Amino acid sequence: MWMTLLSFIGGPVVSGLIKAYQAKLTAGNTSEKIAADLASSEVATQRAEIEAQTRLRIAEIGHFWEPEKLFAYVTLFFYAKVLIYDKCLGLGTTDAVSGEVANWAGLVMSFYFAKRGFENVARIIRR
Repeated sequence: MWMTLLSFIGGPVVSGLIKAYQAKLTAGNTSEKIAADLASSEVATQRAEIEAQTRLRIAEIGHFWEPEKLFAYVTLFFYAKVLIYDKCLGLGTTDAVSGEVANWAGLVMSFYFAKRGFENVARIIRR
């Protein structure tokens, strides 16, 4: 209403200014709309990715024969035997693991405990 009144009173100069201001508002709203659409599509993409990761985790549950879990089970059994049976209960002795087997056991345990940290660092670097 005010715009119409000002354009009627002010003549062509004010009318031109009003049209320019309306064009600016329209362009601003369009860019805001585009930014909002991009943000909503990014959120939808992240949600789909999280759902896909959740479905993968659900699919993996109950499958104890996966290679990474088998290596972890063997290493866990060894450490449990050494710590609980040998050290805590004092019921036996186990020879120290040496050579390549010790290296591989260390890598398996490092993988299990450091995997998530490495993934987070890689994700940060990728951005």
